[in-house]
Amino acid sequence: MKTIGLIGGMSWESSAEYYRIINRRVRERVGGVHSARSLMLSVDFGEIERLQHAGDWSALTDELVSAARALERGGADFLLICTNTMHRMAEEVASAVAIPLLHIADPTAEAIRKAGLRRVGLLGTAFTMEQPFYKDRLTDSHGLEVLVPEADDRARVHEIIYRELVAGIVNPQSRSIYREIIERLIAEGAEAIILGCTEIMLLVKPEDSAVPLFDTTTLHAEAAVEMALGATTD
Repeated sequence: MKTIGLIGGMSWESSAEYYRIINRRVRERVGGVHSARSLMLSVDFGEIERLQHAGDWSALTDELVSAARALERGGADFLLICTNTMHRMAEEVASAVAIPLLHIADPTAEAIRKAGLRRVGLLGTAFTMEQPFYKDRLTDSHGLEVLVPEADDRARVHEIIYRELVAGIVNPQSRSIYREIIERLIAEGAEAIILGCTEIMLLVKPEDSAVPLFDTTTLHAEAAVEMALGATTD
């Protein structure tokens, strides 16, 4: 079994889900009381959030590159960045180490294509919904058509993530807001919805959408297990 390197803490709420999903999946695959070989370097999200909203992506890149190199030195065989937004610097992180980086958008897009779907609505932070780094990966590498909410709805989605979900707050009123936004994306032709922030799965459930939901946290974590185990269960 390969050792999974996890760059976590963004937020720790979703990083805890990664740990739970990965170990549950290993137990399902291997049986008994087996668990994953993994290392996690958890950053201080307070500092990450400050730099994100200041637009200091250079400092954020340095932070993630440092984390990736530390995990590589610690014995990780491959890396996961346990957040969608910070895949903005995925190329820089991947080029800074000699071990592979499993990009969060790839298993998500593969699951969507496997389901025979192509036109998807994307929910996430404003950075993920508005900047090209994530949407371009879905369109250019996987041939998906990506819809995002209107500006006011994007602001609501972003605010709920940073004011509530990263702190583990699950508010029924916020769930209703997300449901309404999902309905509007479906009305625009979305065949599926990507939960493109690793905290959204804490709030939005399958029954909140008339079309399939693709939870990036679960798909990324499960893909990591497949990569760790490969064709064997040794």
